[in-house]
Amino acid sequence: MNAAIRRESPGKKKFYKVLERVTESVFFLCAAAAVLALSVILIFLFIQGIPALREIGVWNFVTGTTWQPSGNKFGILPMIVASLLATFGSALIGGFIGLMAALLLAEVAPRFLANVIRPLIDLLAGIPSVVYGFFGLMVVVPLIIQLFGGTGNSLLATIIILSAMILPTMVSLSETAVRAVPQAYREGSLALGATHMQTIFRVTLPAAKSGVLNAFVLSLGRAIGETMAVILVAGNRSTMPTSILDPVRPMTANIALELSYASGLHAEALYATGVVLLCFIVVINITAHLVLRKKKEG
Repeated sequence: MNAAIRRESPGKKKFYKVLERVTESVFFLCAAAAVLALSVILIFLFIQGIPALREIGVWNFVTGTTWQPSGNKFGILPMIVASLLATFGSALIGGFIGLMAALLLAEVAPRFLANVIRPLIDLLAGIPSVVYGFFGLMVVVPLIIQLFGGTGNSLLATIIILSAMILPTMVSLSETAVRAVPQAYREGSLALGATHMQTIFRVTLPAAKSGVLNAFVLSLGRAIGETMAVILVAGNRSTMPTSILDPVRPMTANIALELSYASGLHAEALYATGVVLLCFIVVINITAHLVLRKKKEG
């Protein structure tokens, strides 16, 4: 092989060098395009939203409990609470189910069964969000009315639908993290007398905690940013929820419902809502990053 390389003509070597530089340039341009797209979105969002925050006041905007555009009252605290409750509620339920499903696929299920279940779970990721919302409206909401009463369109319905929507992300990434654990860890645990289940929960899962946490964070981002399905099942009432059966209006739903006809300060307040939503997503990601780094250093 070395002799074949030495026999290559100078022209061919020069061609390979040029091709390598072109490939590196393409990689750089693709990465730059992604960064540029994010930068443009952020700049646009802040340019549109900052004037409202300046006029209304950041504290009044974030802690206000009344959203009444006709009266120039713009308080999004009920929407923040609704978004956080729906997001973390669905992440806890969907995260637990997704993690258990991932452990089943990676550690317990026979290969043929895993090959059947995995594509079915992946198929959930391809279902449009409006279909989830329609399912929630026609099945989940009537079931809540039958079991608990009320209007059915509620925080509970939102949590249930979002839990189903984040399952593909949680299962896929968690399974990948679990499979990445070296087989020697499992063999060593079994050799020391641990059972299969003890090995899974005391050795394999702790070793995969970084990947599982990443999956959980991405699931949070998926849940907090969902719009269409939430609009159909949440009830869209911009008041502070006092019960899991109360109708709610998360921040994403508020933006989608009113942006088409809003103008002036009203439109700017909606963009400011997007700024607040973005800040929450950034905080979640930074917190997860710090936790992961602390665990690695520990």
